[in-house]
This record gives sequence, C-alpha cells and structure tokens, in this order.
Amino acid sequence: MLSPAVIYFALFHYGPMYGMQIAFKDYYVNDGFLGSPWIGFDNFKEFFGSFYFFRILKNTVLLSLLSLIFAFPAGIVLALLLNEVRNSKFKRAVQTITYMPHFISLVVVVGMMFDFLARDGLVNNIITSLIGTEPVAFMREASWFRTLYIGSGIWQNIGWGSIIYLAAISTIDPSIYEAAKIDGASRWKQTWNVTLPGIAPTIIILFILNIGQLMTVGSEKILLMYNPITYDTADVIATYTYRKGILETNYSYAAAVGMFNALISFTLLIIANTISKRMSETKLW
Repeated sequence: MLSPAVIYFALFHYGPMYGMQIAFKDYYVNDGFLGSPWIGFDNFKEFFGSFYFFRILKNTVLLSLLSLIFAFPAGIVLALLLNEVRNSKFKRAVQTITYMPHFISLVVVVGMMFDFLARDGLVNNIITSLIGTEPVAFMREASWFRTLYIGSGIWQNIGWGSIIYLAAISTIDPSIYEAAKIDGASRWKQTWNVTLPGIAPTIIILFILNIGQLMTVGSEKILLMYNPITYDTADVIATYTYRKGILETNYSYAAAVGMFNALISFTLLIIANTISKRMSETKLW
C-alpha cells in the first residue's frame, strides 16, 4: 500500500535533486548535467547582487507573513464559530457555502476578480453609486495587490481549512464541557479554556507546516494576477524563477534562486519545530 507513495516521492521529489547541481554550473542543454562547465557560486553571487533581490525577497516574506497572520487563523475562527451553532440546518448551509469556493478553479477565481474589479465592474459600480468616487483599476494598482491576494485566498480556502479544526473539536470529551458548565463557565470561557486547548496540537502542527512553506508563496495565483505594473508588490521568488528559468531559459540561475528559496524554507521549518518542541510537547519529529 505504501509503494505508490514511495515511488511518487522517489521519482518526482528525490530524483530531481540530481539536477540541483546545475545551480553551480553554466548549464547548456546540449552538454547535459555532467558536460556543462562548473562555475561554483557565481549564480548565487549574481542573484544576491541583483537589483531585484531585495524587492522579491521583501514581497515573498510580506505575502507569506500576511497569509500567516490573516489567512491561517481564518479557518480556526470559522470552526470555532460553527461549533457554537446549534441549528444543524443553518450550520450545514454555512459549511456548504464556505466549502464551495475551494472547488472553483484558480483560473476561474482570478478571472472573476478581473471581471468584478475592473473599472466598469460590479465593485466599482457599487462604489461609485454609493460614494461617487472615480473608478479604481484594482488589478492594475500595485498598492492593492497584497490586499486582493490575501482576501481572495481567505474567501477561497476558509471553509476548506476549517474542516480539520472541526474534526479536532469533535474529538474533545463532552464531559469536559459539562464540568466547565458546572463551574459556571460561559460559552466564551468554554471556548477559550476547553476548545482552544483541545485543538492546540492540531493548530501547532499546521502552523509549523505553514512556517515551512513561508517562502513558497502560491506562484500560480500570482502569475495569473500580476502584470509588469504590479511587479513592485507582486513579484516574488517563485515568479522571478519562472521568468528567468522558463521564459529566459537561464536554467542555472533559476536553479540557484530556487535552491536559495528551498534552503531558507528548510531552515525555517527546523527552527519552528525546535521552538515548538521546547515550548510544548507538540512537534513534527
């Protein structure tokens, strides 16, 4: 039963590591991995000295931190709110509505954003009719990119993200709530002192995993949303690697940038797990 997963990871995750050597070479497709000349850390030096280095690093870190601050707790909050709902029909309706956006294609979601947020779109029509201000080209304003990226991500994934927390809440012993009621605890105190501690291990594990993915911002969505006008706030390491590696066929340079990104993510994962291990009994390993 494990063999399909082992084969998948061996072929698509561990196998490609052989090609990481091109980050230290001036890679040519005709010469192959072994035939391309070795240039050491030149690609890394070029990246660190690039005009775009601090911009893409700042954008990557900011988008990741904003997702961690706003998007990560959203699923927890929704799960806690749904746990307090006693009307089962209303609860199921809310769950269904919040789950649905997760199954919409990312291309469709971004297409909807372009339509709704266009100068003559629904959002601008509502704003201009209520406030009377000039239409705003939201998708072409660099200052709006982070808000739209994080906001649309929350809308699309909040319901799906709440599932695991609702499952964790369901495992909490009901007698603990009964004991809390006898002690005079309000619903808020029950949530704070019973529910949250009960799902804390799940929250910590998912938080550590999110820390490990801090530098791997969703490049697919950004590629669909951004344009040269919004590069100042939208361009991240993943999209920069895509342009350098795929569009400009500078494979060695792109591999060096990708390796730098992977090393930072790995380091953050180790640090987050170590801190969690020292502060609590919850850890990945």
